[in-house]
Amino acid sequence: QVQLVESGGGLVQPEGSLGLSCSALGRGFIINTMGWYRRAPGKQRELVATITTTGKTKYGESVKGRFTISRDGAKNTVYLQMNSLKAEDTAVYYCYAEQMLRSDAWGQGTQVTVSS
Repeated sequence: QVQLVESGGGLVQPEGSLGLSCSALGRGFIINTMGWYRRAPGKQRELVATITTTGKTKYGESVKGRFTISRDGAKNTVYLQMNSLKAEDTAVYYCYAEQMLRSDAWGQGTQVTVSS
């Protein structure tokens, strides 16, 4: 069974930058799409960004042009570079992995707080 281990996150000022990473650990799994979702207090979970094994990316409307997702296939690791952060980006960010022939995997979540 795969385990998603997230790192990064924390407190950053508005217009600042922050990076997240997520590594898939374990044995015997094959991962297709990886990505990030987030949930802000009182709101539903929303798409941040996803990336396929071929590098095709998809972004949520609110982060387009500010966030960049990338992936290291050899390391089963996905990265999220967040620039020009806004207060409304404050949320718990969850790593996501679509597994072949298995259920989707989720990370434990990492808090991102944008505040002065």
